[in-house]
Amino acid sequence: MREKLKAFSDSSLFLPVVALAVLLTFNALFVDGFMTIQLTEDGRLYGRLIDILNRSCSLVILSLGMTFVIATAGIDISVGAVVAISAAVVCSLIGGRGDGVAETPMFLAILAAIGVGIFCGIWNGLLVAKFKIQAMVATLILMTAGRGVAQLMTGGQIITVYYKPFEYISGVIPGNILPTNIFIALAMVLLVAFLMKKTSIGLFIQSVGINPTAARYAGINVTMVIFLVYAFSGLCAGVSGLIESSLIRAADANNAGLNMEMDAILAVALGGTLLSGGKFYIGGSVVGAITIQTLTTTMYALGVSSDQLPVVKAVAVIIICLIQSKKAQEMFAAWKEKRNQKGKTAVQDPHRLAERMVNEA
Repeated sequence: MREKLKAFSDSSLFLPVVALAVLLTFNALFVDGFMTIQLTEDGRLYGRLIDILNRSCSLVILSLGMTFVIATAGIDISVGAVVAISAAVVCSLIGGRGDGVAETPMFLAILAAIGVGIFCGIWNGLLVAKFKIQAMVATLILMTAGRGVAQLMTGGQIITVYYKPFEYISGVIPGNILPTNIFIALAMVLLVAFLMKKTSIGLFIQSVGINPTAARYAGINVTMVIFLVYAFSGLCAGVSGLIESSLIRAADANNAGLNMEMDAILAVALGGTLLSGGKFYIGGSVVGAITIQTLTTTMYALGVSSDQLPVVKAVAVIIICLIQSKKAQEMFAAWKEKRNQKGKTAVQDPHRLAERMVNEA
């Protein structure tokens, strides 16, 4: 049992699971009805825990793409803007007519929104992989211009969709007890898990992140790997845009996906993936995303405003960076070794141990 606990404490899941457990325990003790889950009259589950899962789905999906990007020693700060573009596309195509009729078939509108997300990822991939522009600068271009593009698509207005089936993307389909976006997020996680288990893409991404030059000499097409990683990040942002627009039944170019790129990066870092690239942990990123949403829900339950919430997340980022830093790990290892040495000395010298016990008495 002790060996299993030690193995878990050394794994990438330890930090996000402990953080999530601490948050849940805090909420269970100090937030009334936090653990309560009820069944409504229309047959769906309702409660704060269900709400956390519901609201974290977009972030979970974004974190999947961000994990691959960061694993290649890159960054994608444009995903929030891509979410806004995807939402603008799907809502513009379906239309804001008040009669509840879709101007474009919803299936085609969904494909278009996802396709636009992939196109944005391809754009970032070309700049980073082909033209060798730094990832921060390359994705900053789309981050800056993306919301302007979304504003042009919506004419600067909030397009409200009254088409009933559009609500089912993030709502509850009649006959189900959980929101549909939970199943969408689960499908995306299973897809990534399948790719990791059945293909070599995970090894390629890790190799490129650790040493792209060595990976190139080993026969890996580094340019293609980086290109596909950013394209997948765009796909994830496109799907998240669908979910976010369906949650509010509208396209809000100013607020859709706002600061979600920061939450995705924080979730990936909390999950144990180093921001310098290399090893990555999909499970840790998923738990990290749920933890971030739990933190957000906790702050709102305590009366913290949305303007003050970034301060709390900034503190969390600082703590995570300190934990992941080599200097902090070396200091902790030295302290642990020093403590072990003191324990060994006390055991080896019973006279000194007895003398210390007498003095303490």
